[in-house]
Amino acid sequence: MSFIEFKKMLLDAEISLPKFSKLIKVSEKNIQSYKKKGEVPNTIATIVTCFVAMHESGLDYRTVINELGLEAKTKKGAGFAKKHTDSSQ
Repeated sequence: MSFIEFKKMLLDAEISLPKFSKLIKVSEKNIQSYKKKGEVPNTIATIVTCFVAMHESGLDYRTVINELGLEAKTKKGAGFAKKHTDSSQ
């Protein structure tokens, strides 16, 4: 699915990109990165397509997803943080 099609599907599901990313616990920055690639991954395409189908059927997908208790993934490790060493040893 192209990124443009994805954005149209969000409109059909009546959800904004920031709210979509928050709902599925994926960073908005991560989803925006697909704009450069021109396509969204199959999983994101599947999710938004299901949201549209549920919305059109009168189902509240937001409640269903919230009940899953999804948790945002966090990066592990120090990243660019520098370790402070005690130079007196």
